[in-house]
This record gives sequence, structure tokens and C-alpha cells, in this order.
Amino acid sequence: MAASPFASRSPSMTVASPNTLRLRAGVTDWPPRPAFTSKPLAKADQELTEQLNEDVRQKYVKDKKLGEGTYAVVFLGYLRNDPASKVAIKKIKVNAEYKDGLTMDAIREVKYLQELSHPNVIALHDVFSSKDQNLNLVLEFLPRGDLEMLIKDSDIQYGLADIKAWMGMLARGVWFCHENFVLHRDIKPNNLLIASDGEVKLADFGLARSFADPYLNMTHQVITRWYRPPELLYGRDNTPVPWTYDQISKICDAFGTPTEANWPGVSKLPNYIPTDPASIVPLQGREFFYRQFPTAGPVGADLLMAMCSLDPRNRITAVEALRHHWWTIDPRPTRNEDLPQKQKSGAKKMGDDLSRRGGQIDDGPFKNAARQLDFGAMK
Repeated sequence: MAASPFASRSPSMTVASPNTLRLRAGVTDWPPRPAFTSKPLAKADQELTEQLNEDVRQKYVKDKKLGEGTYAVVFLGYLRNDPASKVAIKKIKVNAEYKDGLTMDAIREVKYLQELSHPNVIALHDVFSSKDQNLNLVLEFLPRGDLEMLIKDSDIQYGLADIKAWMGMLARGVWFCHENFVLHRDIKPNNLLIASDGEVKLADFGLARSFADPYLNMTHQVITRWYRPPELLYGRDNTPVPWTYDQISKICDAFGTPTEANWPGVSKLPNYIPTDPASIVPLQGREFFYRQFPTAGPVGADLLMAMCSLDPRNRITAVEALRHHWWTIDPRPTRNEDLPQKQKSGAKKMGDDLSRRGGQIDDGPFKNAARQLDFGAMK
């Protein structure tokens, strides 16, 4: 592989503002109060907290706006004492529907980005509150846009070695999250941002959740719909909606119909609807994946089949995927500096991506779905 799955790094800037530490401790009041007490801060402590926050805020200068959504505004920024440096400053807007205007999305994003430091996870440098009480996240600047830009651009040519490189970086980022008991829950091409050196970074942790507690119940209403696995579409309640059935039918048509034979227990899921025996699509095997993605070869088809198992208990894990021998056969993954890239700056695309709320999608079914990949025509 191009890099060890166990790679790690230390953030290039400090992530230690008092506001960040309080968020990490679970304090959701804004301005923050000490944990485990309802007493207001003493005047001296409040002044110290405000001064520390002001010191962090003064470290950075906001420059031009990169993107704006209903959830956040993203600015290009730089260190005041180093104008050549670049960061992305994500100002999360006050939301009157939540206590003190702070959404769970914002708390989760700060919490998990502080806990995760890896080359394939976007780095959080600092957090501060502005005078209007908005929460500002200082993130590493990733000027080459996202993978969606490359996948949808028919003028960009990429081959198996490039795909191996991108898949490897994503797998390493997911592995590191899972190793630290964090589920991202919204992986998709426009949440995979690209650094200036070509490294792919997993971003947008607004829907992330810890799974360290095995008894903790979680909602199934996560992950952008057309990337949602079938077990979530079958749900855990009795309120199915039409697009659920439409999405499930597309998965069944492509990979096969879930039945008790290939997925024991599936019929007990709340939104499961028995299929007429005459309409059952046989479960697809390795040959199907090889036909669909011939350039991946039989070994690559084996990996894809393992990643797309209908029964989640049989689905390959991130660490198992990284140990698959597909990575060691020719061609080897493309070096980062040789990966395809857009000729124009992707900074605005980064701004648009970061300004969306977690799980937010554009109107229209499958509007942003990736174009059909023609592996047979790739170099």
C-alpha cells in the first residue's frame, strides 16, 4: 500500500481553546459554564475565559467567503502572524431552535474532530466564539475540492491505480474512526475533501456518533439516502416512506433480493416487505462484480463483493479491507502527487461542502449521485 493503515499525525496547530475543552467535556451552554454546576462563572473566571477566547480569535484573520448555507458560513483565513498560512474558518450560525443556539451537529463535530488525529481526517486547529455568539471552527484548508468533483467531471481521466489510492485513503480514515469507536455516518464523495498534496480527508462529522457503549441505541435515519445500507432502509420503526421502498428496490435490482436464506433475520425488520417468489432477484456473486468492474480484476471483484454484502454481519470491516491482498498486486496505488486533479481551484467547493448541515442533500432524487463509472474504458 501507499501508506500504512496505522499512520497518524499530530495537528500542525494547537487545538486547546477553553471553549473547545468545555465542549469536549460535554458542556453545551454557550457562553460556556463549568461542568457539573449550574452556578454562573465568577466574574474573575468569566473575564479569564473571555480573554482566552479573545486570544484565540485574534490569532486568525477572516478573508473572503468560500461558501454559505443555512447551517454555516465558511471563510478563507490565515494566521495573523503568518499571512502566507491558510485555514478554513467555519462559522456555525446561531439556531434559535436549540438551547443557547448550539446544535448537536456542532457539538459532535468539535468533539470527534478533537479526538481524531489522522492524515485522512480533516484537522481541527482551534475553536472560538465570535462576538455574535456564533461558534467558529478553524479547520485545515483543503484547496483541491472533493472527490465528487473528480468523479462527475467527464474530462478527468483516472484509472485503477488512482482508484486504489483514493480507496486506500478512505479506508484508512474509516479504519481510524472505527478504531477509536467513532461512526462517521455520512460518508459520501462530497465529504471527502482533497488537500494540496492530494491526500483525501474525511470531513463533516456532524452526524458522527460513538459506539463505545454496545447497549446504546442509535437512529437509523442517518447517511445520505443513496449511500444508505439496506439494514438502515429497513429501519427500526413502523413509519416507512415511499422513497425507502424506491431505494430498497434499486438495491435489490442491482445486488439481489434480501431473503431469510441470504440474510437470516431480515424478515423481522420493521420495514421489510416480503417479495413475490417470482420477482426475487438472485443474490449476485463475484462474477457480477467482475462484469461491472472488469478493470478491478477478479481480486478487486472479491473485495467489492465483500464490501457490498447484503447481510451486514458478513460485510467486510475497514481493517479487513486494508488487509486484502488487492492492494499488493499490480498496479500499485498512484502516488499522491500524480493523482488527477481539477485545473481550477476547488476552494469554493470546499466552502460549499463545509457550509451544509450533516446529511443535507440537494433537491431531487439522485441529483448528486456519482456518474456511472466505466471501468472498462479507463486507462
